[in-house]
Amino acid sequence: MEKRIIYYNDELNDEFSSAKIEPRQIDENYKYEHKNIFWRAIGWLVQNVLSVPIKVIYVKVKFKIKYVGKELLKPYKKQGYFVYGNHTQAFADTFIITNTIFPKRNFLIVNPENVSMKFLGNIVQMLGAIPIPTKRQGMKNFLESINSKIKKGYSVTIFPEAHIWPYYTKIRPFKEVSFKYPVDLNVPAFCVTNTYQSYGKNNDKIQIVTYVDGPFFPDEKLNPKERRIDLRNRVYNKMVERSKNSNIEYIKYVKM
Repeated sequence: MEKRIIYYNDELNDEFSSAKIEPRQIDENYKYEHKNIFWRAIGWLVQNVLSVPIKVIYVKVKFKIKYVGKELLKPYKKQGYFVYGNHTQAFADTFIITNTIFPKRNFLIVNPENVSMKFLGNIVQMLGAIPIPTKRQGMKNFLESINSKIKKGYSVTIFPEAHIWPYYTKIRPFKEVSFKYPVDLNVPAFCVTNTYQSYGKNNDKIQIVTYVDGPFFPDEKLNPKERRIDLRNRVYNKMVERSKNSNIEYIKYVKM
């Protein structure tokens, strides 16, 4: 198997997604929560019924997916929590986590580009997307939407690496800022780490083995900032540990 090589400069900010979409403005006028019963009913149908076979079949056929640790989520099926995952696939990352958590509804904090496509923006939101505001005025509604999802017993997924690095087998460093949510709401966090492992007669084919770990609770003995840092470190260290199970490299990343 011939490896593709990608050269990078900045682990925190380099983006290698092939999609190039002009982001829309997400401000105080963006409707995070829809009161229209018809819209909400269609959203539930799209997210938890119509899209499920597509998501399950896609990751099963393309990646021969295998899950380890899904049982850790069962005691929290009626409680809201946050999920942190590594970001190495455009579609599979969201599908895998949502499939892992199903039938609980899962929502995902995403970049504005994800809801900026004409005609598809509403569908993407119905699938669970919560876009990050592009303007400070939109932050109030953004936070209220996240709080609402957690209070209803849903899960909210965050990709703290922020940028997609296809088939990357390590965990990039990420900041503690996204860990303010479980700290502020005092709810557990889980991490889902996708690893790339070989299989087949010559061990030259790739499958994704997904590890679920947690729960990780904020340490109430610490002040809020220390809680965020501590929670980030525990999640990051577990993801790094799991990533070492990757044993095949489809794309090689080289720092310039």
